[in-house]
Amino acid sequence: MLNHIWAVLLFIGILVAGLTGHVSGEGSVIDAAAKAAEKAVMGIALPLAGMMMFWLGVLRLMEKAGVLDAVVRFLAPLLRRLFPDVPKDHPAMGAMVMNLSANMLGLSNNATPLGLKAMGHLQELNPNKQSASNAMITFLALNTGAFTLIPVTAMNFLNAAGISNSFRVIVPTILATACASVCAVLAAKAYQGFSPQLPDEIDQPAEKAVEETAGMSGRSKLFLGILALLFAGIAVLELGPKSLRADLLRQSGLSTVMEKAAERKATAAKVLSEKKAEQAAIAVPPEPPVWRRAMDGASGLAIPAILLAAVGLAWARGVRVYEEFVEGAKEGFQVAVRIMPYLVAMLAVLAILRESGAFLLLEYALAPVLNFLGFPVELLSLALMRPLSGSGAQGILNEILTRPDLSEMVKFTAAILYGSTETTFYVLTVYFGSVGVRRFRHALLAGLTADFIGMCAAIFFGRLLFALV
Repeated sequence: MLNHIWAVLLFIGILVAGLTGHVSGEGSVIDAAAKAAEKAVMGIALPLAGMMMFWLGVLRLMEKAGVLDAVVRFLAPLLRRLFPDVPKDHPAMGAMVMNLSANMLGLSNNATPLGLKAMGHLQELNPNKQSASNAMITFLALNTGAFTLIPVTAMNFLNAAGISNSFRVIVPTILATACASVCAVLAAKAYQGFSPQLPDEIDQPAEKAVEETAGMSGRSKLFLGILALLFAGIAVLELGPKSLRADLLRQSGLSTVMEKAAERKATAAKVLSEKKAEQAAIAVPPEPPVWRRAMDGASGLAIPAILLAAVGLAWARGVRVYEEFVEGAKEGFQVAVRIMPYLVAMLAVLAILRESGAFLLLEYALAPVLNFLGFPVELLSLALMRPLSGSGAQGILNEILTRPDLSEMVKFTAAILYGSTETTFYVLTVYFGSVGVRRFRHALLAGLTADFIGMCAAIFFGRLLFALV
């Protein structure tokens, strides 16, 4: 399924870019794809390698100290129901508990290495190494459901935009992520029967692969013909007079949409810059409220507490803590290297789609329907981008929060929506890529189902709690 989705996103991005004039030159989709590929390696994979080595070392110490065994025994009744295929004393249980706990506390960057370690343990139990097991899919569904106790990132964006009382998104975000997580598990279990796990050796027989590459069906030839025709249209717009594209956009009404979007983006950047300058100019920052100090303090103490427990208990039991830490950290860099190609492929095509203006066109086309359904049109781009790209969703969230023409209800709802779902495509790409799984089965469908429920819950609680703000 992901092969088709990836190709369709690429086609849509390039064709829409040809219509909007972003197919070449500075600020083009190709330029964005190149920058995204660089970011995938230099900005994500390599920093993740360091975090992987650190947390895998800590995780090994926690195993030696017996901390993970104690936690798993405490949660055994729940874990056995969620992961009946995983033995109760398997190290995968401890790694999954640590990953989900980090996600709940809002420590998302630190949760990824723990999740990759858990995925490696689940792959050890997987009889068909190229196809995702049911336990893997359930685990990823919980990650895409993203149950959160403290939506730290969303609250930071609200504070940066100068919106007071950011704590008001905590309870609705907890409720929305609870709905998404429950739905994620139910979807993962319900879809199992529709996508059985096929053995590696019979999934793609050699003779079938030869037949598929020997020729193309009539439908494929028709598709390629349409694609070539659309590209010819792009070439005409690129090589023809500039007035041709301008007239086309003006007559279709898209030029106004693009101009307003550019103005909103510039205004959002200006407002955000002014807010940061105001905060930097304050000699003595205001004293945060008690609840915020307690929350920040608890988040700040979480990792030191884990380190003290892991190293202290392991040392007390006579474990060679330094040697065991190094031994656990050794595999971190190899994992980061394995996920690089998957990151480049996914982030590059998402950059093409984002910079093409496809979301603007979809927002313009669906505005009447969304208004009728009571869905804020301004949140459509965020809802579409959130499962695809975390950085892209952050940019859209910043733009929404700094727009003076939007009500606080829409802004608070945007923050809840951002915190209520996860970057599903990124999670699947990184987690499955780290263990070489090529067939995701129903993992993507379960993740997108959780995203949809989480977004619906975010809109519901946003309107319920902030409609009168």
